[in-house]
Amino acid sequence: MKAILFFLFAMASAALAQAPSTEGAATAKTKVLIVGGGSSHDFEKWFHQADQRTLEKGAATVKYTEESSQAVVLLPWADVLMMSTNKPGFDTPEFREALKKFADDGHGIVLLHPAVWYNWLWLEYNRDFVGGGARGHDPLGKFAVKVLIEHPVTKSLPKKFSVKDELYHIVLAPNGAAIEVLAETSNSIMHGNRYPCVWLVKHPKARIVCIALGHDGDVHELAEFQTLLQNAVTWAAGKQ
Repeated sequence: MKAILFFLFAMASAALAQAPSTEGAATAKTKVLIVGGGSSHDFEKWFHQADQRTLEKGAATVKYTEESSQAVVLLPWADVLMMSTNKPGFDTPEFREALKKFADDGHGIVLLHPAVWYNWLWLEYNRDFVGGGARGHDPLGKFAVKVLIEHPVTKSLPKKFSVKDELYHIVLAPNGAAIEVLAETSNSIMHGNRYPCVWLVKHPKARIVCIALGHDGDVHELAEFQTLLQNAVTWAAGKQ
């Protein structure tokens, strides 16, 4: 009898050892490529070091580059691309093609602060991936962000919170991709208008989130911004 019980126990253990596990898939970290670099911002301090710390708290693994050629090489590794660059010449033909393929393959894209500006003559970028963009902003100062829609990207955010930042004047592009505004700024001191602050861009396959916030540490160290960044990456990766 003992021999039979031992045999049955051994068989059951072997079956469990061979059974496929779903735990790894459930807990796999989101691979995020952050692309930074350019002018008017401390990219290394805020868009690299600070944002990497924020995303790694949210179960992501991060790589960072400021080189267009390296971004092309690293994109196939990533689940989500987080663009925060305004670097002149970054939009090489190779990067344009790599970004288009990344989106068409259904990956996630988060476009942060400098990346929603009209940085290049590559107007298709703003038309298809941003839905428009900014060519101006208020001076650095305090304003309110109002959350308009409950969505996984705005999960756990208060309905309204204050930031010290550049209020970007986001204008939709003629014939640009449709967008869904999740949060907007309070009135611009320059024009009296409210502008999109967090929005989704409708793409046939990719999940795209645009965030106009993020000039410096006053925002990157803000708890609400860190929550927003983690949410955006998680949703763009298809995990919400």
